[in-house]
This record gives sequence, structure tokens and C-alpha cells, in this order.
Amino acid sequence: MNVINILEQCAKIYCAKPAIIFRQEQLSFVQLRDKVFALSQGLLKLGVKPGDKVAIYLPNWPEYIYSYLAIWSIGACSVPLDFMLTEDEILSCLSHAEAKILITKHKANVSFSSLKANLPLLENIISCQWKDEQVLSFEELIAAELNSAPKVEIKEDDCAIIFYTSGTTGKPKGVLISYAQLDAPPKSMAFFVNADLSAKDTTLCALPFSHLGGLIYIQNTITFGLAMVLMERFMPLDFLRNIQNYKVNFFWIVPSMYYALLQLKEFETFDLSSLRWVVTFGASNSPEALRRFQQFCPRACLLNGWGLTETNAPTVVLPMGSKNIESVGRPAPWIQVKIFSESGQALPSGQIGEVVVKSWVVTRGYFKDELLTQATIRGGWFHTGDLGRFDAEGFLYVVGRKKEMIKVSGEIVFEPEVEASLQKHPDIAEAAVVGVADKLRGEVPCAFVVVKQGKNITSEDLRYFLRQHLAHFKIPHYFEFCAELPKNRAGKIDKEKLRDGSKSR
Repeated sequence: MNVINILEQCAKIYCAKPAIIFRQEQLSFVQLRDKVFALSQGLLKLGVKPGDKVAIYLPNWPEYIYSYLAIWSIGACSVPLDFMLTEDEILSCLSHAEAKILITKHKANVSFSSLKANLPLLENIISCQWKDEQVLSFEELIAAELNSAPKVEIKEDDCAIIFYTSGTTGKPKGVLISYAQLDAPPKSMAFFVNADLSAKDTTLCALPFSHLGGLIYIQNTITFGLAMVLMERFMPLDFLRNIQNYKVNFFWIVPSMYYALLQLKEFETFDLSSLRWVVTFGASNSPEALRRFQQFCPRACLLNGWGLTETNAPTVVLPMGSKNIESVGRPAPWIQVKIFSESGQALPSGQIGEVVVKSWVVTRGYFKDELLTQATIRGGWFHTGDLGRFDAEGFLYVVGRKKEMIKVSGEIVFEPEVEASLQKHPDIAEAAVVGVADKLRGEVPCAFVVVKQGKNITSEDLRYFLRQHLAHFKIPHYFEFCAELPKNRAGKIDKEKLRDGSKSR
């Protein structure tokens, strides 16, 4: 992806058209180009060279977008960090990445002096709020620079991003994404939605830019000339207001966000008729939520999809117009997806095994972790850790992660299958299932359930309900009712916390 050329074309073709709408203020494509080029010139003046690591630790502000694009305009490598990370986690990531620059804002419990003292390679901290003796001012930096395009040679094989995917207390895991691979998400989106993207469209972003799902909004905005309504964080009521007020045409979110929208008592009062398609990524137990959501935007196509950071998602998406919402769809033509047995043999349709991927879009590995790279990429195939199967028509069904497989007295139970059955209950807002140790059976399912406000159901009610949908050995042995389920920053249910909590049984 040549960001300089794309930004110059956008400024020429779309001019004053809004590229970003944030807190009701609009930023045009010309203004976006100028801010990005000014920041890129400022980074060059600070000594940033191609290949240098520049970290971004911000909320979902426009400055996150400027930073990404400016870093790529000079051939450097962005290190996006989740603004929810603690100081220890930031130190771990920045040290591992060997970051030279940090673009951030002041935050309680994060000490800039501590970062500088513990990170000898960190030369400058740029603050988007104010400057002091420890940091440079973001605004002053870009105000002092010309907004001309930088002249730097960028190679397609060079590293454009290091994504840290593990939260990073302990050993960080940095996924490498090249400049060539920056083209992958827009190329896939154009294919999967049959080019149903144009400069007339408005999209709505509530996913963090520190994750691939949020980054794709930036890539699509500059590739297709979209207007992006940007939310600092996901707030269900404001999300619906933005759809209605800005006539949003499409978005992609994770299943837990759909559940949050559906729980709002005001949900049915909003006009969602502008939506043409909506997508869910990141879980395999969402069909019921999508169907319920579509009742209120019947003209919108429902798209289920699948992919990982390492595969530059979207990798597999349901074709437009398909009603097979239980499936995550088919892969793009330039991506090979197969199902492998534990011995590494390709399995025929209908059989469950590990989903593996081969393509130019797949990461070349993990930064400074050759052992993990070799363990994950074998024979050119990236082993995802997801379990799935293909049907006779080539549709992929993801049944869960390897660690989401519970062995009950020798029988296999997939956690997402049980979760999908629980979601069919009209009084359940959200549910998650994990395996817990059992002396008699080895493992048994344990369900964590959030009941809709004003509803009252018991464990016995749920057991009776599930007998209509599941074999007896798949029915949870334990039910725990809770006010909410723990989530990570990307909005996905944090099952590790649930597993840790269930160990006390």
C-alpha cells in the first residue's frame, strides 16, 4: 500500500468531502492529507528512518489515524497499543518492539519519566494533549512542518505493523504485517461485498484502532473514499444514534456488541433503514443475534465472517445475499483454507479439524520469536488454532478454538455450540461456556449466563430448554448467573478470566 499516493488521490478526487466525523466535527480528505504529511515530516525531523518502530498509545482519536498514516508515509513500522494497557504492559511491548518514538496522551497511572527510565531506546514521547519537559507537543510538531509529501523509498516487504495480540503481561507476541499486506483487508472487503462500497457511503467505527478490526476502517476509508463516523469507544445508545443521525450504510462489530444493542429498551425506536450490510467477526455463536438485529433493518444483508490478525482478516466471509448465517462463508480466491487433522493431513468436507491458511496475506511470523513462528507456520500453512469444517458447497463452519473443546467422558463438546443454543433462549442476554474439571467425567461444561433485565430463569429452566437442542452430555453441568461477562478491549468475551474463576470449583 502506497499511502502517499492514496492520500494525494483522495485529496484531489474528494477534496472537502468528510473523511472523519468525530464529536460532530468533520475533517475533509484534504485536511487529513495535510495533517498526515505534516506529522510525517515532523517524524523525519526527529530522526525516524524506514524500519524504525513508532508506537501509538491513544484512545480512538483522529490522532491515531494521522499517526498510522504518517508512519507508513515514511516507511517506518507502527506499533499500535491498546489504551487500556497498564504501564507494565506498555513497558513490555515497547521494550520488545524496540520503539524509538511513542505517540500518546497523558493518562493516570502511566508515568512518562518511568517509561523513559526503563526504555533506553525510546528517544521521544509525543503527547496529543500538552507538552512539558518530558514530552513534545503533537500539535506544535505538525504546526511547524510543511504538509508536503515525504520522499522516502518504501519496500513492499518491509514491516508496516507489529500487532501485539496477547495483552502482554509475560512474553509479548508481536504479529508482523508488511506494507504489501496493508492492501489485503480492502481487497478482501471489495471482493466479499461485491464492490458495494463507494465514496457516497458512510461507515461507523467503534472498534479500537489498536486491533485489526479497527484498523480496517482506516484502510477502507482512504481506499474507497468513505466517510467514517468515529467513536472513542463503543456505547450502545450512541452507536444507534450515530446510525440514525448520519445515515450509516454499513459497519462491522463483534457479537457481544450486537447483544448490547439488542438489550436496549430504546432499540426498536431507532431508524436503521440506511444500513445495506452489517458484519460480525470474532465469534462463531452469533447467528441468533444477527437474525434478531435484522428484524429492525430488514433491507440490510447479514454477513458472518472469520479471520485472524495473523491472516489479515477478513479471510472468509459469507457471500452477499446468502441466508446460511451459521457459516462464516467462503475464502477469497487468493486465499487457500483447508482443514487439517492432528497429523497434518487435509480432511474431506464434513470432518472437523484445525483450520489452516496459506496466502500472501498471512503474516511471515512473530517479531523476535522464531520458535513460535516455526510452530505456527508449517509447510507454508498457518495453523490458526481454530477448529472447523467445510460443507459440500465449500462453506466454512468454525466450531471453536482448540481450547474450546471439552471432552466429557470421551465425548467431544464444542463450547460455541452450547453457547449458540443458550442464545436461542428469549430471556438470555449473553452466555459463555467453558470446561471445568470433573472427577467422574474428566471435564464438564459450565455456563455463565447474563439474564435480560426484568427476567428470571433458573438452572432447571435452562436444562429443560437445552434438552430440546442438545444431546444430554453437552448440557452444562453448572450454571452461573452474573450481571455481565468479562470482555477484552476488542469486545470479545474473555474466557481466560472465566476459566480462572471456574477453577475454584
